[in-house]
Amino acid sequence: MDGDFADFVRSRGDHHLKTAVLLTGDWHAAEDLVQSSLGKLYRVWPRLDTTHEPDAYLRRILVNTYRSWWRARWRREIPRAELPQAPGPGDLEEAGVVAEDVRNALAKLPTRQRTALVLRFFADLPEAEVADLMGCSAGTVKTHTHRGLQAMRRLIPPDVLVNRTEEEGSGIR
Repeated sequence: MDGDFADFVRSRGDHHLKTAVLLTGDWHAAEDLVQSSLGKLYRVWPRLDTTHEPDAYLRRILVNTYRSWWRARWRREIPRAELPQAPGPGDLEEAGVVAEDVRNALAKLPTRQRTALVLRFFADLPEAEVADLMGCSAGTVKTHTHRGLQAMRRLIPPDVLVNRTEEEGSGIR
């Protein structure tokens, strides 16, 4: 059992950490979220039916745990470290800079919009599964996705992305 669980964490842990970073908008909070979620998964691992997909089960645990943390925020203050300085020109490869812009924009979205976007486009889940994970209807997922995409378009203007890719000569427009 422990070997199977360790193999699962080694093979899929990074993927779920990336999902958690996009959900939380904070690397340290994402590590805490994944660690907490893996602890919960480990407790039920022996009872998991082999027909169940552990990725889907862990994804549900991640979303539910994050949702409970998000609800708890209304009751108390969550301390955060100072944000690092924005990288200067040439500090990161172009893809890294664009990814940073996307992560920063995601972090500014309301939690439900961010969750819908991460699950729909990063985890590549269908609306019905996202609705099930978020505990809402598919229509609500569509609304959060639509509003989230509109906000992302305002936060990351298309000309910024085009200018960056043109500077690199990638030809992507």
